[in-house]
Amino acid sequence: MQAMTTIIKPAATVILMRDAEESGFEILMVKRSSRSAFGSIYVFPGGKLDQEDSTPELYSYCKGMTDSEASRKLGIEKDGLAYWIACIRECFEEVGVLLTETNDSIIQDTFKLNALRDKLNNQEISFKDICISEALNLRAKDIVPCAHWITPTIEPKRFDTRFFLAKVDSKQLASHDGFELTESTWIKPQDALQRLEQGEMNMIIPTIENIKTLSQFSSSKDAFDYFDSLKDEEIPPILPKFIKKDGNWIGFLPGDEGYDDV
Repeated sequence: MQAMTTIIKPAATVILMRDAEESGFEILMVKRSSRSAFGSIYVFPGGKLDQEDSTPELYSYCKGMTDSEASRKLGIEKDGLAYWIACIRECFEEVGVLLTETNDSIIQDTFKLNALRDKLNNQEISFKDICISEALNLRAKDIVPCAHWITPTIEPKRFDTRFFLAKVDSKQLASHDGFELTESTWIKPQDALQRLEQGEMNMIIPTIENIKTLSQFSSSKDAFDYFDSLKDEEIPPILPKFIKKDGNWIGFLPGDEGYDDV
């Protein structure tokens, strides 16, 4: 009997950054519900791409980025902009931050913004409906890819996930949805790593490695500008590998000794 092939689903994750009150910058981390995939761990907002994310009509609401530019940057043939759309949609669904131009009228109307988010999460409307009704100017130019991770083969659910950075106004609030996410917190990358070491925040490898990378920058601008300066296709995919030895799982990342032998 032939083994079943696990479908690898495309996904997008967005790391929101804002300037800290005193110095440095903070990132938004959320805790997933124990009922969801990767339950009870701290992650960044994101999820799998929806079919609607890759529609030309939605692309027309993205400012500063075309599908050909996005696709070229990711090294794929087409529908690269769908990842930007997914970032913006998931960010709005999960934490209530809408990455659209600040002069869009909806940003000034918190009551309406929350009502649209509720309808979206209750599947009463689609994200495209919101873009059309509010004539949004989605801030695609302010979102930049920063990492590319593929779920290991040992996992029953696998994702091909692109990670992105996005800067937000320090005054912009964020709140978890209470369903998929049970906590949300703004935290400096160095503090997140410290809480991980102390056992206060449980994370998976891609989250940890992204935070380690961000901890090397002194400001959100420096981090954003660095990744924005990378050439097309300059972010390689990372596929962790695992072997079981003496009853314990041992992980390997590209470049680790023994990775190619797994």
